Amino acid sequence: MPTGLTKDAGWQIGVSRTLPHPVPVVWDFISSSEGVALWLGPGAVLVPEHGAPYRTAAGVTGEVRGYRPRDRIRVTHGTTTVQVALAPTADGARTMLRFHQEHLASAEEREQRRAHWRHILDRTAAVLDRR
Repeated sequence: MPTGLTKDAGWQIGVSRTLPHPVPVVWDFISSSEGVALWLGPGAVLVPEHGAPYRTAAGVTGEVRGYRPRDRIRVTHGTTTVQVALAPTADGARTMLRFHQEHLASAEEREQRRAHWRHILDRTAAVLDRR
């Protein structure tokens, strides 16, 4: 089976980076309106309860599938599922931030989303480093 293709979730991609900020700092940004607009899309407002719908300014719709403060947010995003997860490093001073998207249509979409999530990690790091 090709890299990134799974039996259950189809094509998927995961991208992560360890940021020099503790979990509460990263979570406060990622779950804020500014952070959600960055990773999910402008206009998206997430209500932290299972099944709560959202819509981006671009017209993408979805719903919350999981929301665990300071741990992870999982949402449907059109026909795909996106999860953003945080994990502290052993010393607690840094945070591993991971974006994972599954049910992608093809290997080409997988590569497009890899580039997208790397860009989102770059932008997230830049915002947090300015704070």
